[in-house]
Amino acid sequence: MKTVVISGSPRKTANTQIMMKFVYDYAKSKSQDIKFINLSEGGIDYFSGQNENYSQTTLQAAKDIMDADVWIIGTPIYNSFFSAALKNLFEFVNYKSTAGKTAGLAILASGNIGFIDVQTLLTQLMNYFRVVTNPKAVFMTVDAIKDGQIGENEKTRLKELVDETMLLASRQK
Repeated sequence: MKTVVISGSPRKTANTQIMMKFVYDYAKSKSQDIKFINLSEGGIDYFSGQNENYSQTTLQAAKDIMDADVWIIGTPIYNSFFSAALKNLFEFVNYKSTAGKTAGLAILASGNIGFIDVQTLLTQLMNYFRVVTNPKAVFMTVDAIKDGQIGENEKTRLKELVDETMLLASRQK
């Protein structure tokens, strides 16, 4: 199965990036055909309409998402919402090319509030793309990441997210 891991924070030193790099490294052991889209690295244009000229980085990211069978998406919570950079990325994705795919969600926040709201919003976005979403999202707070390292309990939960999302995808086929 083709898999894409998306780190949805635009911040250069994002904790979301640390979380999703761990997910990517683990998912590589499960899928040989895997891509990592890290919004912290930039290069994704702002969406300004269908008939515009966009960078190769932007077009490739959209293609990678549409080609993948499994999406593992990580986002921080900003102002009770997922990141605007992640929303912008999905503006480039054609919903006609995404039906039947499977997504898993990992959500990072500074405190224990807002997780369910953001999970609901992301699940609604996935529903728009007709993507089956693993109902068991991973919620993490930033205190689970110390000196660039993720706690063992959180690592276990992230691995389970990958495993369960890929199992769900294999049952969809």
